[in-house]
Amino acid sequence: MNRQNTQKRITNYESRVTPTSVGFTVLLAVFAILFLFYPLGYIFKAAFWPNGGFTLEFFRLLFTSPFQLECLRNSVLLSIVITALTTVITLPVAHWFTRYSFPGKAILSGLLLVPMVLPPFVGAIGVKQVFARFGSLNLLLDKLGLVPLDNGIDWLGAGGFWGVVILGVLHVYPIMFLNVSAAMANVDPTLREAAENLGARGWRLFRTITLPLVMPGYFAGAIIVFIFAFTDLGTPLLIGYNRVVAVQIFDKIVEVGTNPFAYTLVILVLLVTLVLFFVSKKLTGEKSYEMMARGHTAGAETPAPPRLRWWIYGGTTALVLVSLLPHASVVIQSFASHWFMTILPDQVTTQFYGEVFHHPLTLSSIRNSLLYSSLSAFLDLILGVMIAWLLTRRRAPGANLLDAIAMLPLALPGIVLAFGYVAGFNIPVDPKHPPAAWYQWLHDFIDPSVNPTVLLVVSYSVRRLPYIVRAAVAGLQQTSVTLEEASLNLGASTFRTLRKITLPLVMANLIAGTILTFSFAMLEVSDSLILAMKEAYYPITKGIYQLIGRVDPNAPAVACALGVLGMVLLAASLLVASKALGKRMGQLFRA
Repeated sequence: MNRQNTQKRITNYESRVTPTSVGFTVLLAVFAILFLFYPLGYIFKAAFWPNGGFTLEFFRLLFTSPFQLECLRNSVLLSIVITALTTVITLPVAHWFTRYSFPGKAILSGLLLVPMVLPPFVGAIGVKQVFARFGSLNLLLDKLGLVPLDNGIDWLGAGGFWGVVILGVLHVYPIMFLNVSAAMANVDPTLREAAENLGARGWRLFRTITLPLVMPGYFAGAIIVFIFAFTDLGTPLLIGYNRVVAVQIFDKIVEVGTNPFAYTLVILVLLVTLVLFFVSKKLTGEKSYEMMARGHTAGAETPAPPRLRWWIYGGTTALVLVSLLPHASVVIQSFASHWFMTILPDQVTTQFYGEVFHHPLTLSSIRNSLLYSSLSAFLDLILGVMIAWLLTRRRAPGANLLDAIAMLPLALPGIVLAFGYVAGFNIPVDPKHPPAAWYQWLHDFIDPSVNPTVLLVVSYSVRRLPYIVRAAVAGLQQTSVTLEEASLNLGASTFRTLRKITLPLVMANLIAGTILTFSFAMLEVSDSLILAMKEAYYPITKGIYQLIGRVDPNAPAVACALGVLGMVLLAASLLVASKALGKRMGQLFRA
């Protein structure tokens, strides 16, 4: 009898439907419907059915408005330029690091990824100080006698266009580098050897063999870069380049309940994002990129010639230094009590770091960010474990759909989701006619205009959920199920087995994924700027934005000090996560 019960438990553990799996599925479905599909559905309804009837009038107005067309052109042009420049930078660098071996390769490859953890929103503060018409760079060129200050170079050009481009490229090139280098590492080296035997060398070998085979990885990275540039809100907002779609959506938040035109802009951003993903799949799916064997680049690497080695050292070092320049200027400005018309500050102080912990706005923003990020990380941990367990330990119908929904936030711009929350959870209350107690409680609990805590936590969690899902799935796939079966043989229940056996075995993956969700939530931009409407609920990024816009001469330096503390916290969190995941850390950032 005991043997039959044990066998029944094992069968239930591996069966398609169990009470535990049903419960997890229902909870995940409710969460997805409420906080993912409902906000998106509300946006579509408000854009196409504003008054109960279907209309395309607002889309007609959008594409006939000269101002909105200019914003759309600027956003598209920004995305194209950033993607093109990122491609030019990363293709040769990825080729160097996958084709050749040289001393210090591991250190340089790690340094190349540093800009990815430095948010461009913070770097935008320093860009003005360095690249402005009378900024540090032009002052240095004037002092060296290269370019007179009267004819100084307008580095930010076209109202800040090139400033946004510089920050965008320097922030996202590591993502392209990870995707392209991973694709290059999987190229079968025998194909290159065969081409070399037929006389192909140098550029021809790269163009005819390597480049076509890495197209899937390249398009995956290029799509991410394009979407980031198209939907980025914080950088153009701080640079002052306001004629882009993302900033126009931000400006229309105050009209969310009265102006249906705002919804058409959000729909436009969402459609552009979805179309790009479909185009990417079509471009990479029409041709076959299969190889008889996947390459092992480490075995196929050749020692870099001395001349090429110096090109690699020089190019990589220059790229890293330029990438860190905006954030280095933020650090310098956080110590500057006076920095005007000089290359470096002529007076330094540490008082602004003291003000960060005494200023009412910065102190509350730090406290709020810690609260929001901790709660969102905990929520992601619960959801991530549920999803990963269903995907790897169950074969229930709908597993593919669940996997797709879990990864959907990667294709969903933050500005779209945040706008959907503002619109969908805006619960009206008539002060002349007090509502029922439950309705008033709901209004106070979830309406972002009253208290955005719930929606900020949820939005942070939804945006970063794919990271912890991928980390947990990777851990479970690498863990043998026999240990869990042994637990069932000894009479443990499914839930006890999950808690006592499964979770401890993948704890490193869960810790790393949780830290990632926490650290990135700390400096989340779009959700924070849009959802936090009252100063008492400002997170760090909204606090920085408000300080930069104040008349107080010390406010920008305090904002820089706050940004530096945020960067230190983010870097420390990612360092801990990388120690937990080791070499698998980069897998979380590959498309």
